[in-house]
Amino acid sequence: MRIEAKDLGLALEYYEHTLENDETNAAIWKRLIAVLRQQNKTERCVKELVTFLDTFYSDLEGWLELADLYASLNLYTRSLQALSHALLLAPQNPFHALRFAETAYTANDIPLALCYYLRTIELIDSEEDGKETGRRAWFGVKLCTSHLSRTPNLPSESNTPPVQGKNLSALEVLATERLSSAYSSTANTKQDGKVPGRKEVLKWLGQ
Repeated sequence: MRIEAKDLGLALEYYEHTLENDETNAAIWKRLIAVLRQQNKTERCVKELVTFLDTFYSDLEGWLELADLYASLNLYTRSLQALSHALLLAPQNPFHALRFAETAYTANDIPLALCYYLRTIELIDSEEDGKETGRRAWFGVKLCTSHLSRTPNLPSESNTPPVQGKNLSALEVLATERLSSAYSSTANTKQDGKVPGRKEVLKWLGQ
């Protein structure tokens, strides 16, 4: 770390030399990857991270970083693949499910995104429903259901069957209710007693 603060190039050389003598040094390997990312050597960074994860599959942070790298390159399908490994390693973490859902939405796989927004909601405690992760998930449900209502036969690269008919309508109504409740509540407010963004959100919801 001290070397990195002074000279990234020198730090990279040191890490490479260390790994030549000990390929199992996970800590040094991760520092090398971090330096490559700081130097914007994205292609090599991805290559090193993929090789690292082949050796240290259970490194959750590594899969999350790989997903982030792919997303920064607009390779959303690969980002989703990396996130799927993160979900296998931490299946009860709602934030990882949320990140998967948001990446799927960005990739325009709306049926898949809706599936994982709902999965996120299943994973969070009822007390968290109106807080950040819960609100983001319900926003996602609202966006997805609105999208599917307008275009019910959207293609899904993952071949996820879309929610249709009464179930879709019920989900959209429920998402509106939950968001309205979250932004009408006095919980998590600023000192002036207003929920941040309340006016804009309620207007968007048509209330």
